[in-house]
Amino acid sequence: MVEQQLAPADVRLDAVFHALGDATRRRMLRSLSGGQRTVGELAAPFDMSLAAASKHIKALEKAGLVRRTIQGRTHICRLEARPLEDAHDWIGAYERFWTGSLDALESLLRAEDARAAPTQAPTPDVSGDDQ
Repeated sequence: MVEQQLAPADVRLDAVFHALGDATRRRMLRSLSGGQRTVGELAAPFDMSLAAASKHIKALEKAGLVRRTIQGRTHICRLEARPLEDAHDWIGAYERFWTGSLDALESLLRAEDARAAPTQAPTPDVSGDDQ
């Protein structure tokens, strides 16, 4: 098997998409978008231990999406949104592709509708309201 060396930016992007690939972590990020939270606050909506929540948070930290600080025994997490911007930029290239493809499809469908329109005969009024 051939191993390929990834550029550091690709490694970071892989970590972001890995982190976003889990619904629990996405919900944790959504919670953090409202402000900093403790690990306990992030774990509370889920049926999981603090240790399990901490594993999810570590995946988010590895991706650079979360920064954790410790105050005494309390671990406080805050959102770091910059890696999401990198992911958005990467997805944006494909958005342009699909937008162009959908615009071309729309043009074809409109042309087809325009060709079909003159051959359709008007429907007669059968309601009896011609008075």
